[in-house]
Amino acid sequence: MLLSDAERQDALDVLSEHVRTGRLDVDEYGTRSARVAAAKRVSELVPLFDDLPSPRPSALLSAPRATAAPPPASRGSTLSRYVTRYAVPISVVLSIVILVLSRGRLFIVFALPIAVLLLTGWRRR
Repeated sequence: MLLSDAERQDALDVLSEHVRTGRLDVDEYGTRSARVAAAKRVSELVPLFDDLPSPRPSALLSAPRATAAPPPASRGSTLSRYVTRYAVPISVVLSIVILVLSRGRLFIVFALPIAVLLLTGWRRR
């Protein structure tokens, strides 16, 4: 069965969750996410998640999922959703820039992403 873009993105989100919980390291995440991005069929995802516990990508769940209610239309403006979704990756990039510009003051580099994580409540959607 062929993978849709949404199923591929769901698999990447699940891998991210496993990194956040400490089941995968960054190198293993990079390897697996590259294989997920290149996957064309559901069967190509199976070996990537065999050794991982739940959560699983929706494409690998054997039971059909119940139809989920659509998300509320007015869940905030487009800008606030964008900022909330991309705040952590943007803060990591900014931290690297600050590290280079501040000549190695590491406190700032670690404090910025942690502060953004705490302020935005960034978690799996």
